[in-house]
Amino acid sequence: MSTRYPLVMLVDDNELDNFINKKLVESDTFATATTIHTSAESALEYLKNNAADNAQIPDLIFLDIMMPEMDGFGFLDAFDKLPESVRSKCRIVMLSTSDSFKDLNRANQNKYVKRFLNKPLNAQILAALNI
Repeated sequence: MSTRYPLVMLVDDNELDNFINKKLVESDTFATATTIHTSAESALEYLKNNAADNAQIPDLIFLDIMMPEMDGFGFLDAFDKLPESVRSKCRIVMLSTSDSFKDLNRANQNKYVKRFLNKPLNAQILAALNI
């Protein structure tokens, strides 16, 4: 059985969340490979450096909202300046422990955000995720 997403990117400053989410995402048939970044800046640098190699651009990005220095919304602002080849391939799911309607509304108004999910991810959420 083939996987739904060849490459998934996790962007979260919490290394434990990244470890758990990587195991979850790579289990079953959700993703073939995962790239992990503990900062928005690192993820953006990766996307810029690999823009010419479509196989290295993730199909899906799980993006944490609350990160030091550059938060998830700062990432989205910078993401908007990346090449069209990157922006058109990546689907973004924002993750948060916040139940703030302000964050939810802001995420839902961004054209790149396909879903807003509360942490933690689990197998049922991944199975139901259809983007």
